[in-house]
Amino acid sequence: MTKSSGPSAKLTLLALAISSFGIGSTEFISVGLLPLITNDFGISLSTASLTVSIYALGVTMGAPLLTVLTSRIDRKKVLLLVMVLFIVGNLCAAMAPTFSILLIGRIISALAHGVFMSIAAVIAADVVAPNKRASAIAFMFTGLTLATVTGVPIGTFIGQVTDWRMSFVFIVLIGLIGLISNALLVPRNLSKSNPISVRDIGKVLGNIRMLLILFITAIGYGGTFVVYTYVSPILEKHMGYSPQAIVVILVLYGICVAIGNTVGGHIANNNPLRAIFVCFIGLALALLGINFSINSQVIGLIMVFIMGLFMFMNVPGLQLYAVQLSEKYVPSATAMASALNISAFNVGIFLGSYVGGLIVHYQSLKHTPIYGFLMVMGAASFTLAWLIFENKQKDSSATEFTTSFHN
Repeated sequence: MTKSSGPSAKLTLLALAISSFGIGSTEFISVGLLPLITNDFGISLSTASLTVSIYALGVTMGAPLLTVLTSRIDRKKVLLLVMVLFIVGNLCAAMAPTFSILLIGRIISALAHGVFMSIAAVIAADVVAPNKRASAIAFMFTGLTLATVTGVPIGTFIGQVTDWRMSFVFIVLIGLIGLISNALLVPRNLSKSNPISVRDIGKVLGNIRMLLILFITAIGYGGTFVVYTYVSPILEKHMGYSPQAIVVILVLYGICVAIGNTVGGHIANNNPLRAIFVCFIGLALALLGINFSINSQVIGLIMVFIMGLFMFMNVPGLQLYAVQLSEKYVPSATAMASALNISAFNVGIFLGSYVGGLIVHYQSLKHTPIYGFLMVMGAASFTLAWLIFENKQKDSSATEFTTSFHN
């Protein structure tokens, strides 16, 4: 379709952001509901936590596979089908008579999550001018950041004052608003996607650059979750904040995340790889700052807010660069590359949370920031090496062009 940054493009991005708000809310909603689910079904906390890990696994597996299955369908139709699937999954969770049915509902929602984030990023980039693509993706991801700060706390609060099932009903209502918004505000004349096959997974994973960006996404994004997963106990046990104060802190943290995501979109528009490196360095320094000030109420809190600022700042750049690389090196598998990068984000969430759990279990809570720092610095090192390589390639090409021109 014709690229535009006018009102229609803004309304399209708003519809996508509303949907991503619902999807972001459901991803982490069960974290706050675990005690209630445990009591209702008479299961252990570790069993109840399957509602989190199964969801992450569903997103990781669902993004590439459903992208294959829906590749021949019009993008708007896929978007609407995905939102219907999301609503069905959360309704299933809300009405689950047994824990097994609850898990099935979570898996259905996760499958919708994976393919939505993949196709929404492509649509967001499609409706704006080329130099606004990262900003458009960032705006679409704003729904996720707002879900972190408002959707999850509101949903948890609803569950606590009524019943945990009502939290999922709340998410169903958001899903319905998202479905209606997408039906009314997303244009029909989107560019057609190329047919995708399972072989496209091999094409993407078989390209060294694509494999590298997926790896960088997983460890760089995942490094934050070594700490973020346990940010509440860190604030309470080490920085001395009350549970009431932590609620306010998490709201402010979410505002920092939203600001960082927007800034990340702007700085990634022209040179995403450089922006990714800068964001990683900022995030790594924030994690290192938490490590050294973990027992300081004021400085420690400032470092936590700085971590929030950089937490999602690299997301638009990572997603855009994955799409740009696929357009250049595996043009027939762009949608699959986008889907696999969404999987990589969720691998990062799973990996970061898992590493954090091991550290808390075998060492202590206060050691989580240094391990998060090491993961992010690993991603930053690979990004820097890539930047140097790309610059040398450009210099070499420029020299060859100059030589041939003079000859």
